[in-house]
Amino acid sequence: MSNKLARGVLLSALSGLLVIQNSHADFISDSKATLMIRNYYYNRDFRQDNAAQSHADEWAQGFWLKYESGFTEGPVGFGLDATAMWGIRLDSSPGRAGTGLLPVHNNGDVPNEYGKAGLTGKLRFAKTTLRYGTLFPMMPTLTPNQTRLFPQYFKGYSAVSQDIENLTINAGRLTDNIQRNSTAAKEITMTNKGMKGGTPTDQFDYAGFKYQWSKGLSLGYDYANLDNNYHQHYFTLNHSLPLAEGHTLVSDLRYARSSDDGDSNVDNKAINGMLIYKYKTHSFALAYQKMIGDTGFAYLTGSDPYLTNFAQVNDFANPGEKSWQARYTYDFAAVGIPGLTLMTRYISGTDIRRTDGSKGEEWERDLYIDYAFQSGPLKNLVLQWRNAMLRNDGKGNDLDENRFIITYNLPLL
Repeated sequence: MSNKLARGVLLSALSGLLVIQNSHADFISDSKATLMIRNYYYNRDFRQDNAAQSHADEWAQGFWLKYESGFTEGPVGFGLDATAMWGIRLDSSPGRAGTGLLPVHNNGDVPNEYGKAGLTGKLRFAKTTLRYGTLFPMMPTLTPNQTRLFPQYFKGYSAVSQDIENLTINAGRLTDNIQRNSTAAKEITMTNKGMKGGTPTDQFDYAGFKYQWSKGLSLGYDYANLDNNYHQHYFTLNHSLPLAEGHTLVSDLRYARSSDDGDSNVDNKAINGMLIYKYKTHSFALAYQKMIGDTGFAYLTGSDPYLTNFAQVNDFANPGEKSWQARYTYDFAAVGIPGLTLMTRYISGTDIRRTDGSKGEEWERDLYIDYAFQSGPLKNLVLQWRNAMLRNDGKGNDLDENRFIITYNLPLL
């Protein structure tokens, strides 16, 4: 997308919202529109010997317009959603690029700005909604990355039904992948965790069922097939158990089975779960994750694996890897600072099966501090600091990372 068109995408969309509001008030009575303004600084310092680059360091400004229309009246309702994104380079260079905030051209150059936009048509019948176009799916078999200036998204069609009480059914097919820092729609691929034989494809099929058994218990089953790459079955169980006044025990159990499709060699069983003990504004968590099979966990390129030990930098999903996590979260509302939260965790992984037959180890430590203004003129402003340290046994990246994020969500409708 050209620079002039990149700027025009956002301005045209904003103008269009005003026109719709004035001339079709009935259509937008249930509509919502938000402009997210995000300033993002990212620094990753590579600490291992012979690193390809000493550090990745970029600063960017983003504007993301999100519009969701209501539905027309009648037994079948029609609607239209729109999204527009415009990113501006504030600081970068070819030697410091690669953070995922900004595009990088084949010659290593980073553009001054970039933009992208998408439309989604939707149809509602009873409690079933069909969508076609730009999609932001969210399920165990696919969790798009949302940790940069803009999120990853897809093109395709989907259906979500809640016609049966306590049961949510979703299904669809995705045909194109638009990465978080890219404007191009590309074929879908899988990550390389010891995988061989996978091929780019325009067919990712999925279906899922989630049943709310009781107020504190839900069960889920999801299936996905990346054509000529892998099949995946994913089972989930979430349970919340009140123990006493201010005390709660939360269980998050997950099991995934991934197998080959076409000429790939995908073979993985992922067993993972987390227990969380909540006491007033304190939260303590322990998690365990184990990879079984010839390959690591299978998931789409650019997305986040739905694993309890997926952290800021690492996924701990290599062939044969076993990992455990200890996590602590605190809400400062208890001491009179509502909106301020802290999270820290440590994850250790062992028994990584290397291609040379050896076994490896790695660990990651994360520290998150967030502050969301609760009232006044700065309400909807969120400040975030993300700090991470990753170390391994010398056969991977050792790095220190800092991310500073300022986000303001401006309601328009």
